[in-house]
Formats: sequence, C-alpha cells, structure tokens
Amino acid sequence: MRFAYSVKQKMKIAVLLFCIMACSILIRFLEDKSVKSMNESFISLYNDRLIPATDLFYVAEYVDQKRSLLEDMLYSSSETSFNFEGLGRNLNKVNTSIDSLILAYEKTYLVKQEKENIARLKANLNAVKNIETQTVSIVKSQGLEKARNVHELMGRKASGDIIKGLSELMRIQRMVGAELTKDTEFMVSGNKLYSAFQTVLAIVIGILIVGIVFTSNVVNIRNDKFNLN
Repeated sequence: MRFAYSVKQKMKIAVLLFCIMACSILIRFLEDKSVKSMNESFISLYNDRLIPATDLFYVAEYVDQKRSLLEDMLYSSSETSFNFEGLGRNLNKVNTSIDSLILAYEKTYLVKQEKENIARLKANLNAVKNIETQTVSIVKSQGLEKARNVHELMGRKASGDIIKGLSELMRIQRMVGAELTKDTEFMVSGNKLYSAFQTVLAIVIGILIVGIVFTSNVVNIRNDKFNLN
C-alpha cells in the first residue's frame, strides 16, 4: 500500500516537473521570438525612419540650393552675362543628388500614406525641373524680366509645394517611428513578464526539490522505525 502511494506521489511530481520543463521551454521560445522582433524593430527604426528622415532634410536643402542658384543668376546677371551652361550644369548636378536620395527613400519600407506623398513629391520635383528649364529658355528668347516673372509666379510656388510635401513625409516618419517605439516598449514589457514567470518556476522547482528530499527523509525514518519494531 505504501509502495503504491509512493509511486503515485512520484508520478504526480514527475508530471508536475514535466509541465514546468515544458513551460520553461515555451517561455524561452517566446523570449527568443521577442528579442528577434525587438532587433527587427530597432533595425527598421534606423534604416526605414532615421536614415530616410535625414535624406528628406538633405532633399529640402538641395531644393533651396536650386532656388538660390536660379535666383542668383536671374537677379544678378544681364542678358549678355547670363551663364546658361554654368547654371544648367549646376542644376543638373543638384537634380541628380535629389533623384538619388528619392530612389534610396523608395527602397525603404513605406506605409500607404508615404507612398501617396512620395508620388506627389516626385510630381512636384518634376514640375520644378520643367519650370527651371522653361525659365532658362525664356531668358534666351524673351529676356531676364520675363524669366523673373515666371519664376516669381510659378517657380517659388512649386518649390514651396515641395517643402510642404517634405514636411508631411517627415510628420509621417515621426508618427510611424512613435508606433515602432510603442511596439518595442510592449515587447520589453513582455520580456519582463517572461522573466517573472521564470523566477516563479525556479521557486516552484526549489520547493519541489525540498519537498522531495523532506518526503524521502520521512519515509526513511518511518522505515527505520518499522525495522526496529
């Protein structure tokens, strides 16, 4: 009878220990998955948010640089001293830099709002290029005064539209970055919870070990007394 009771108790302990072991393995799996997700979030935060936001800032600088190049030439030159080749070369160089940054931006992860805004931004950039070409052409055919009027009526507005588009993209960058940060904070909280579970399991295992040792000692004492009798 005692033997059957002992076997039954040991089976209960064995099942409980197996469950604890399974829980430990599951928690370890969840922790690894959480760490991997956090790592991906940090990489995305850097590659898809921080770097592109910096690129957008450079695009804004290049747009302002083009405006300055054109205005310096329009308002400080005469028809005879206007350097068409130098202006065209400088504008093409800046446009190439802008196109390179936009291409890199499009290769990052884009949410729906970003895709829509980047399409509008590219359309505005192309519009500015056309206005620049038109302005330089007007200088040749109709003179500086007419070219200045075109720039003031169309060029400045088009450049302003680009800056607004860049500001909207930067706003979206901040919004998506904040969401990634919240997700990371949630995963950190999950890891803390997993650690708490592991601590509880370790305590339970310790209690079981102490209980097994104590039960074993009690059984030995009883057996000794039985043998003495």
